[in-house]
Parts: sequence; C-alpha cells; structure tokens
Amino acid sequence: MANMETATFDTELSLFKYDNLEQLPASHRELTEAERDRRIEAALEKLGDDVVILGHNYQRREIVEHADFIGDSYALSKHAAEADAEYVIFGGVTFMAESADIITDDDQTVILPCMEASCPMAGMAEALQVDAAWEQITAADPDSEIIPITYMNSYADLKAFCAEQGGLVCTSSNAHKAFEWAFERGDKVLFLPDKHLGENTAHHLGMEDSIAEWNPWDPEAKDADELEDAEIVLWDGYCQVHERFTAEHITDVRERHPDANVVVHPECRREVVEAADVVGSTATITEVVEEADPGETWAIGTEIHLAKHLDRWHDDVNVVPLCGDACMDCDAMRQIDPNYLTWVLEELAAGREHNVIEVAPEEKELAGVALNRMLEL
Repeated sequence: MANMETATFDTELSLFKYDNLEQLPASHRELTEAERDRRIEAALEKLGDDVVILGHNYQRREIVEHADFIGDSYALSKHAAEADAEYVIFGGVTFMAESADIITDDDQTVILPCMEASCPMAGMAEALQVDAAWEQITAADPDSEIIPITYMNSYADLKAFCAEQGGLVCTSSNAHKAFEWAFERGDKVLFLPDKHLGENTAHHLGMEDSIAEWNPWDPEAKDADELEDAEIVLWDGYCQVHERFTAEHITDVRERHPDANVVVHPECRREVVEAADVVGSTATITEVVEEADPGETWAIGTEIHLAKHLDRWHDDVNVVPLCGDACMDCDAMRQIDPNYLTWVLEELAAGREHNVIEVAPEEKELAGVALNRMLEL
C-alpha cells in the first residue's frame, strides 16, 4: 500500500450506503450441491486468472472448498492485493471486503457475494455515534491527548475517523502494539468497537485498573470524573459469537476431556481468556491445531465453522467446540450462501458485475493512513 498523507475528512458525510443490494434470483435458489459445484467450476474455468476467491475461516465448507485462500480478514485482503486478479470475491463480511478494496489496486474490483453479510459488532460503532461520543469524551478531559484505535472489525468510515484524529487500526494479534504506539503519542486511548479485546489488551499491558467503559446507547451513564481518570476508554461493543463463551464452558470441557487444551479468541470475555491455555487470532487457533501432536485434544473457543474445518482437516487431532452443540455460527457470515457465490461468478463470466464494494475515495485514503500506521508497528 502506498504511503498516504492525512487529509481532512468530515465523518458525518462519510456514511457509505450500499444501495446496490440485490436479492438472489429465483433461478439460483434451489440448486443442489452437485449442480452448484459444477456451475461454479464452469464459471471459474471461463474466468481463469481474472478472479480470486477469498474464504474467511468462519465460512461454511461449501464456500472454503472453492476458495483460493482461506484465513482471517486482513491476511485475506493482503492475498487479494498480491494477486493479479481483476476480480476479488470475498467470502466474508462487509468490513472485510471494504479493507480489501482499500488495499488493492484501483483496477481490481471487490465483490461481496451477498450484501446482507454485515458484521453486528462493526455496526455497534457507527460514524455518527462515534462523532458524538468523541465530543463528549474529549470535553470530559480537555487536557489529555486522546488517541483512537479501531479494531480491524470496523467499517471504513471508522478507520478513516481514527486516522483523522491521529489514531490507527489494529488486529487481534497486534492490539498491544497499537496501544503502546498510542501511549507514546498521547495520554489516553479510546478503543473501538470490541470491549473484550480492549480489556484483554489492557490486562496484557498491566493497565487493567485504568479502564472506563463508554456506552454509546446511554452516554449519560458515564461519570465525567471516571472518564478523566481512565487511561483506556472502551467502547461497549462485542462479538455475539465470542461473548457467548463462559468460564463454565472451559470447566465443563475439561471434565469431559481431562487432557484437553483450550484455545480461545481474544474477543472472548476476560474470565474465559484467563481460564484458557492459549489465546489468539483465528490464525493462531489454526496453528496450534496444525502443530498439535497426534492424539491431542483441543477445545476451540471461536466460531463453530472454524472448529469444524480444523476437525475435518486434522484427523489425528481431537478437535471439539468449546461449548459443544451450543456453539454458534456467525449470522453475518451465514449470509454468504453458496448459491450467491454461484450467481456472482456466473454473472461475472457473462460480463456482469453485482454487489461491488467500493469505498469512497476520501474515506479510502484516510482509512489507508490508519492501516499504514498499523503496518509500521
């Protein structure tokens, strides 16, 4: 990604509205898996090197089996940027496709098979909410330099906002480095949108006693003195999948599998992270299973499809979902139905584009600044 200078940007005007939402045509709603596979392969043969398919770790088997690359969100975007393909089909959610559009070349087109695949956590920190909160938080502590950090799981307009206010983006793997970067430049951090990742990062840095939580739905609930005293302000957002895990799930799985190792995502609650053996991103979770000795048991505390993939890919390792049958899939990821994948590929093969993700130029530039700052860590 080229280096970019920070530009002035009005967040209130940045709301990128996806007005190209299209429903799956009736012709593609009742395909069998065999018919779908045949038609996808036929479309891919016609498209050749002009298309690359990205499959997030949380996608269902029917999507990842057709993916050129499987992984977590930012790693997939980097694969897209390194590819020569004209079209990038992102089997993920909206913010991921936006990130791919930000870092790919202008002559590459990013397509999200279904525009309804929108991450609930990203939607918990919308631009107008953040603008209003920023005014209140900075007014509560006017003498402090506040640096905003947004998790990668956020929309492009929030990434742009953070860049404009001197902040940056982070992933679940480098959040602690982003915090350190921010404290070298300011007095206080506002972390959005995932409070659990923020709290876990604060504990990693030994700053667990310096936290205040900001509720965007009830901003009057936070006392101004508490905001002034805190060094880390956490936005009250969360992942619905990861918040479901509890410490009791870890206790239960160890009773059922006494030799089990437990690996969880840092978007989980603090007590879950404390009780786990390993904590890390989906890439880390994948690696610990890949490197496990035959016969080991690993309980996986993240979205159910990744646990299923790892169980399928590693026959010699006993992979179990941390909360058993109660584990959830991601509602947003579920919107990427394989029939949608069939449709957008066949339409591309016929010369027609659907569900293109295109971040507005000024927003794209600023979001790129926030990403570049992360890459410089």
